[in-house]
Amino acid sequence: MSDAQTKPHETVDEDRRDFIHIATAATAVAGAGALAYVFVDQMNAASDTKAASSLDVDVSKVPVGGEIRVLIGGQPFFIRHRTSAEIRSAQNVELSALPDPQSDEERLVPMQSGEYNRAILVTSGSCTHLGCVPVGPAQGNTGDFGGWYCPCHGSHYDTSGRIRRGPAPSNLPVPDYNWVSPAVINISL
Repeated sequence: MSDAQTKPHETVDEDRRDFIHIATAATAVAGAGALAYVFVDQMNAASDTKAASSLDVDVSKVPVGGEIRVLIGGQPFFIRHRTSAEIRSAQNVELSALPDPQSDEERLVPMQSGEYNRAILVTSGSCTHLGCVPVGPAQGNTGDFGGWYCPCHGSHYDTSGRIRRGPAPSNLPVPDYNWVSPAVINISL
């Protein structure tokens, strides 16, 4: 049989062939995308790890003039209930005299009402020099400025967590936190 004499059922339907090729390619792309999603999604943190990256803290339990220390995701944080004298001391510092100038108010997070609870200060618990954990009122040593003292290398922080003396290059960082209620804060990484 020659090409000119093809039987009717052997004719090539080019539209049908093109549709089959397009449908096959689309299915392959969708399958590859689904497989890629599974591989990428497995790199995300597990739900128990995500849960360990935030913490609600009842700050009403922190005694005036004292602090508590919490670990979130393996990182230490200080929650200090400052006295009126400590707040005044932090507010009366000449900012130009600070190695890392920052006002006391800049280091606080407003409550839901928009007001500041100046008594509660939340900072990272890692010295900004080499990551040591400074001591504070809970350990009986507040350094020369009433805040925290890193005995490893001699960094002194004031009652607002600002570096005042020593090799630390910057203030104790203020973590991301928000006020859940007037007595509870949520710290998250």
